[in-house]
Amino acid sequence: MCGIIGIVGKAPVAERLVESLKRLEYRGYDSAGVAGVVGSGVERRRAKGKIKALEEVLTAEPLTATTGIGHTRWATHGAPNVANAHPHSAGRVTLVHNGIIENFAELKAELAAAGRTFESDTDTEVIAHLIDAELATGLAPIDAFKATLDRLTGAYALAVLIEGAENLVLGARRGSPLVVGEGQGEMFLGSDALAVGPFTNRVIYLDEGDYVALDHDGARIFDASGAAVTRPVRVVPTSAVMMEKGNYRHFMEKEIHDQPEGCQRTIAAYVDALTSRTAIPGDVDWAKLERIQIVACGTSYIAGVVGKYLIEQLADLPVDVEIASEFRYRQPALRPGALVVAMSQSGETADTLAALRYCKAKGMKSAVVVNATESTMAREVDVVWPIHCGPEIGVASTKAFTAQVSVLTAIAVAAAKARGTIDAAEEQRLVKVLLEAPRLIAEAIHLEGAIKEIAADVAKARDVLYLGRGPMSALALEGALKLKEISYIHAEGYAAGELKHGPIALVDDKTPIVILAPHDSWFEKSASNMSEVMARGGQVIFITDTEGVKHAPEGAKVVVTAPASDPLVSTLVMSAPIQLLAYHVAVIKGADVDQPRNLAKSVTVE
Repeated sequence: MCGIIGIVGKAPVAERLVESLKRLEYRGYDSAGVAGVVGSGVERRRAKGKIKALEEVLTAEPLTATTGIGHTRWATHGAPNVANAHPHSAGRVTLVHNGIIENFAELKAELAAAGRTFESDTDTEVIAHLIDAELATGLAPIDAFKATLDRLTGAYALAVLIEGAENLVLGARRGSPLVVGEGQGEMFLGSDALAVGPFTNRVIYLDEGDYVALDHDGARIFDASGAAVTRPVRVVPTSAVMMEKGNYRHFMEKEIHDQPEGCQRTIAAYVDALTSRTAIPGDVDWAKLERIQIVACGTSYIAGVVGKYLIEQLADLPVDVEIASEFRYRQPALRPGALVVAMSQSGETADTLAALRYCKAKGMKSAVVVNATESTMAREVDVVWPIHCGPEIGVASTKAFTAQVSVLTAIAVAAAKARGTIDAAEEQRLVKVLLEAPRLIAEAIHLEGAIKEIAADVAKARDVLYLGRGPMSALALEGALKLKEISYIHAEGYAAGELKHGPIALVDDKTPIVILAPHDSWFEKSASNMSEVMARGGQVIFITDTEGVKHAPEGAKVVVTAPASDPLVSTLVMSAPIQLLAYHVAVIKGADVDQPRNLAKSVTVE
């Protein structure tokens, strides 16, 4: 997750670019850079490290441009150094980028074969070369930009300068946010309202797939098909910029939509996208580890259950997952050869902290999967695994959940490679699958319209059942928890195989049954459970994927088709529909979505 700013100004913009980057430094601080149109060319200034280092470069080499772009980087492809710092240039093109281009290796090979040379290890430089190649065919800047966008697979937000196109900044978004700011004879482009907040409170939120051309006359916006479109201008109060919800009604809705970018940043911290290898920080000898003990509460506990499935299946490493509030009171049998992993968004959850300390007292090595890296847990453990998803305001966790699962997924692959249960080729394949997850999550979020229609019926229910098999049984727990938390409808999640052992007694024609069943090795059994429910009048909401639709029994009240995905990331992809369902049911019922009754974001007492 990197920070982007672009300005089409009336006066030199370097100082304002840096001012904006300081507000975006929470998005990345591995390196920073700016570029601007000077005379007939484009000049760059870049530095490794935080914004202060860039300021020192600009003091030594001022930039006089009135149109420019800036970037603060969280490294994904390539080490954090000056060569890999943004902006990147190729021919007439200079640009900055937030995201991961999944097909960059193929594109780079094609460009290299055509005689192009590369100065960095980044995927970003490939985009610059592609645009420059399209310009060389005689296309106008906006058309060369669109032709390039059509070739990119993955998630991105872009800001682009074209040599010879004075007072022009091009931008585009897919899977990563981007906003336009309107000024007096000036235009701005930024990662969020925070980026453009110092200069204007008039903000346009670009939709998924939009691209835009900014000049002194305003913004020309186009949708993914290339059609010119108009997006509404919103006035953002200055005082609200730090905590503003953007184009969303609630923080929870925004945080659901933040997940592609959040997971992208998380995954980038745990894999080397250039080599398709895992890169797990911390000193853990996976090969010698006897077992893992995960302790957590609420949604973090459920993320741990997903991790258990993945780690045991891939790495043949035993994993126990327990609710922290019960763990230490049952006097568990623990051995020093195990690793305790605490999971907590805040790092302050009282029960989890107590369970962690209990394990440490037994001589166990300790780690924490956490969002708050300065928290108590982070200070007390041997290894810290940050989830890097940024602040989560809504009490009902969404992006923190998928970020936690992303970390555990990367750990599962790394442990498997270290323990010899997969080879190097399979590690590379799985890392590439993990890198596809942000794009697939974004596609799953596009189901929101269909989910909203389903929510109207679910909101009338008194009880809802969620069923799944394998990792989807954990997601069934999460779906039920989300619905309970914010809509106050009673809901239960079950492993679908348990259906005949009691829960089927609850099935009637007034109880919605949400079945989570991607087309995986458990699909046939899930489909059988679906038939059992429908035979008893159950109103099935069947959430599957494209292949699952082809093989699903007939009779479901609603079938939701999520993007097809590898089993490694199916839980990440299927999370968005259940989160959106809970959210829209709560909105229909008029509940306080962001601050549901009786709940707090961090439970710091037992």
